[in-house]
Amino acid sequence: MNFRQFLVPAAGLLLLGFAYRQYGWPGVALVSAVMVMFLLLHFNRAMGVLKRAAERPIGFVPSSVMLNAKLKPGMTLMHVVAMTRALGELQSPKDTQPEVFRWRDAGDSWVDATFVNGKLKEWVLTRPAEPVQASAAGARDAGSPTA
Repeated sequence: MNFRQFLVPAAGLLLLGFAYRQYGWPGVALVSAVMVMFLLLHFNRAMGVLKRAAERPIGFVPSSVMLNAKLKPGMTLMHVVAMTRALGELQSPKDTQPEVFRWRDAGDSWVDATFVNGKLKEWVLTRPAEPVQASAAGARDAGSPTA
């Protein structure tokens, strides 16, 4: 169970009650203004992240290897979107847990990230198989002296 969804509002109410008890209505007004400012800052950050992500193709990053190196367990989806500056391509069925998003690069490498309740649980980097250098090996063998 996610206690954070209950603790934050409860802490806000306790803070409002403390402000009223110590300073009266001016204290409640000050604490309310600080809480609204806090909410506006988070909303503004989220809108900025989504605005930057809207300007890029869905699921595209410059380097999947660098994304793989920067990911850490417990990161939020918003943090990953801010880091990649692109929305991930949803791989799992819509509105189901866990959510799997994919970010790929121009070299056909990709990172599949699994989020449970908005937190990064695991990720996998997949790189394309190296093509066999048959033509280069054949040219080397053709130029070698035979006895």
